[in-house]
Amino acid sequence: MRCGILKRMATDVLIIGSGGREHALAWKLKQSPRVGKLYVAPGNGGTGMLAENVDISVMEFEKLARFAEEKRIGLTVVGPDDPLVGGIVDVFKSHGLRIWGPSKEAAQIEGSKAFSKQLMQEAKIPTAEFALFSEPHTALAHVRTHGFPIVIKASGLALGKGVYICRSFEEAEHAITEIMIEKIHKDAGNEVVIEEYLDGPEISIHALTDGITHVLFPSSQDHKRALDGDEGKNTGGMGAIAPVPWVTSQVMTGIDSAVVIPTFEALKKRSIQFQGLLYPGLKVTLDGLKVLEYNARFGDPECQVYMRLLKTDLLDLLDACVDSTVDVVKKSVEWHRGFAANIVLASGGYPDAYQKGFPITGIEEAEKVEGVVVFHAGTILRGSTLYTNGGRVLGVSAVGGTLKQALDRAYEAVGKIHFEGMHFRRDIGAKSLS
Repeated sequence: MRCGILKRMATDVLIIGSGGREHALAWKLKQSPRVGKLYVAPGNGGTGMLAENVDISVMEFEKLARFAEEKRIGLTVVGPDDPLVGGIVDVFKSHGLRIWGPSKEAAQIEGSKAFSKQLMQEAKIPTAEFALFSEPHTALAHVRTHGFPIVIKASGLALGKGVYICRSFEEAEHAITEIMIEKIHKDAGNEVVIEEYLDGPEISIHALTDGITHVLFPSSQDHKRALDGDEGKNTGGMGAIAPVPWVTSQVMTGIDSAVVIPTFEALKKRSIQFQGLLYPGLKVTLDGLKVLEYNARFGDPECQVYMRLLKTDLLDLLDACVDSTVDVVKKSVEWHRGFAANIVLASGGYPDAYQKGFPITGIEEAEKVEGVVVFHAGTILRGSTLYTNGGRVLGVSAVGGTLKQALDRAYEAVGKIHFEGMHFRRDIGAKSLS
């Protein structure tokens, strides 16, 4: 009888995206007794092993909506930033479809750094001093009057690669040229934000909300720079840990009151209701916590460590966001004890030009290491062989009773995986260990 009840209650779910974040979401949702058929569009080699991949691009909103209607999808879950900023949630809702994620209007908190910085300024949310420019010559004139280092950001979406930390005028000039003249980040570079450089460790905060009530996830920490020692270019993320050992419950309470709550209130003052996941990236400076930027979805690779630690049924949380019942589930959200770590294995050359199509070996052996699950990002399955198909290829995640144990297990598993040009950071979580 119980099986029959569960079958009748099953919700078919569509996940939008193709990265490690989406594989992690699929992996966790697959564990829910309430999830029926699971689809991922367009998915990757890993998602295809536990769900049905659908060959529709994340930006083909009407085509995705028609698919959801035809398959009677009970809930669509949006992973990446591009479709959220583009308005996929609005399109689905216009079709009467249930979808998890913020509206186009709410997602501009990520889609426009100019919008988010002005919001922070108005709400007195601590952030770096900044100025906005839409012309290269005025941006350069501003740079000439300031010391270094400074930070120059493309205002729009740039896949995590539109941030330049400049330590000289020559580097600043190069950044402005790339962003505003050469347009290597396309329209994301129509406007730039130039702000003071903030020194100190970075932490990621994730708040799940239905627009009324929110739930804070544990702290996490991404490692954005491509090379060890926080050297090299910014990437979409080279690895993550959660929770961050030195971020206490008192610190989290302070972040909630100084950043998260004022952000939601500032949006409401603009008559914007945010439903989904707000992710402020913070710097811990000598002058206190300051917001670097906002994201309107799960971070990646942060999502991968969160899914390893989350004990509560993920579908229950996503449904609560859509149905405005977060207040009902808030006190029952549970997390596994211990820590999680994730090491990103990237293609040679990433975040710049890289080659694809190299065979990948060793994943099965890697997952024999205790506590290890390998999430796929840039992979494709052809026949029985898995090949590289992106810049960030795999995320090797591990859990452990201590952070060191989680990291040791993850790096042991990394040692069993191989593909041509594979590179990864060897110091994920090292600063927190010391």
